Amino acid sequence: MSKMGSLAHEAISVPALRERKAAGERVVMLTAYDYPSARLGEEAGADILLVGDSLGMVVQGQPDTLRVTLDQIVYHCSMVSRAAKRALVVADMPFLTYHTGLDDAMRNCGRCVQEGGVQAVKVEGGSKRAKLIAHLVDNEIPVMGHIGLTPQSLHALGGFKVQGKTLEAAEALLKDALAVEEAGAFALVLECIPAEVAAEITARAKIPTIGIGAGPHCDGQVLVFHDLLGLYEGHLPRFVRKYGDFGAMMREALGRFGRDVREGKFPSEEEAFHLPEETSRLFAREARVAHS
Repeated sequence: MSKMGSLAHEAISVPALRERKAAGERVVMLTAYDYPSARLGEEAGADILLVGDSLGMVVQGQPDTLRVTLDQIVYHCSMVSRAAKRALVVADMPFLTYHTGLDDAMRNCGRCVQEGGVQAVKVEGGSKRAKLIAHLVDNEIPVMGHIGLTPQSLHALGGFKVQGKTLEAAEALLKDALAVEEAGAFALVLECIPAEVAAEITARAKIPTIGIGAGPHCDGQVLVFHDLLGLYEGHLPRFVRKYGDFGAMMREALGRFGRDVREGKFPSEEEAFHLPEETSRLFAREARVAHS
């Protein structure tokens, strides 16, 4: 059996992910928000399951990610971590859970590890998060970085827009990436940046880069579970590839159920439970007596 084959069912660890880049192995990351999505993602071969604050949009129906709370993330992490046997589970730290000081951030991230059962956390921001990342790593909490389009900064950025399009902005992204790596992050999400910038960051960084709208040259890719399966009804950015239209399939199945109920076709006699023949006879006799 090949080395890859023998390791296929081993749990993915933070050190193992660091080694992926040197080995030239692509990293597959999916978002997951509950036990079923995590189980499906892991069975499909995902290396990392991100409990994303995108749940605010695709699960809660919110217009952005800013309303997601720490308690909600911990709750969703607990479901995902129960399903994951092999994949590394990462908590996406919500807005204001790591912005108010190192002690607050440590406690909040610690809850995701201790109560949510995750193996790592993700925080948005570049150089300005270096001190935070170093503090968390020094206290045994692995950190995934996230630069480029950082959804929690959408008001400051002026909306969901491609970042790093000017020379100055591209150079700032490279600086941010190297600062996050230097601080001790084990991987780095690059969101919605030009492919050329992502390629340069990937070439310079020693940790894996995971792209979402960052072109084909990253060390791995991530998409939102609901987006790639066609379950989200909102606007999809151009970088999303729909691998199925399961929303349409679910609507069709639910519609058939409704029609069968209204037409008396569900349940059938075969789908019902029945009394034994003798018991049925006695029950019918007692019912007749009771109503006589």
